[in-house]
Amino acid sequence: MSTQDLADMGRYLATIVEAAAEVILPFWRTDLDVVRKADESPVTEADRAGERLILTLLAERFPDIPAISEEHASEFGAPDVIGPRFFLVDPVDGTKAFVRGDPNFTVNIGLIDNGAPVAGAICAPATGEIWFTTADGVIKRDGPGAAEVAVRARPWLKGQALALVSHTMSEERATELAAEYGFDLRAPMDSSIKLVRIAEGAADLYPRHGPTMEWDTAAGHAILLAAGGRFTAPDGGPFVYGKADKGFRNGWFVARGA
Repeated sequence: MSTQDLADMGRYLATIVEAAAEVILPFWRTDLDVVRKADESPVTEADRAGERLILTLLAERFPDIPAISEEHASEFGAPDVIGPRFFLVDPVDGTKAFVRGDPNFTVNIGLIDNGAPVAGAICAPATGEIWFTTADGVIKRDGPGAAEVAVRARPWLKGQALALVSHTMSEERATELAAEYGFDLRAPMDSSIKLVRIAEGAADLYPRHGPTMEWDTAAGHAILLAAGGRFTAPDGGPFVYGKADKGFRNGWFVARGA
């Protein structure tokens, strides 16, 4: 398959994240049981229900492409080796926000081919928004069946460059990052929704100087690249996937608009 053919798989992945969102949303703002995993991150029945549906639908449609998913990997371990093409799944990215009742959580599926994210889809269940790759770029719609709109990352606006940062970032650290990357404004936000906000031209920068996992970033990375943005290591070097020898753990990264 060509790169464009692979990117166009995002349209089908969008239907899967939408279906998972319908399963997950009824759990939002309810009295959920929250379990702490070994790394102290939370997991709920919403994560598990969404993951079951996603993995079933991926296996039915793409039986020859393996999928690595956050909760399955947490419970049973990530594979020690992986082939050149595979899916990365995060059924609820931003579980802490989900548990707090905040709307900034997402459902993510990314497709990796030879270390690069080539297709992806992200849904924000609380708002109904969906972003996905196509052969012609990135499409956004505001719910199943809604009108499709092409989106692009925007050029930096002098004096108005907006960075999206963690809710827990200190003022001192935010000031240091502003000096390092040259942004003027900042807003706190959870999950991979930061990446699609940059992809749709609503923000400009997301510097991540901390740990993430490959399933946290793959879908948003694919979408941002297809929208004309950039996603690199802090030194500008490439950011690759399939790091089975590292348990699929990411290094630091910087996501930028056009």
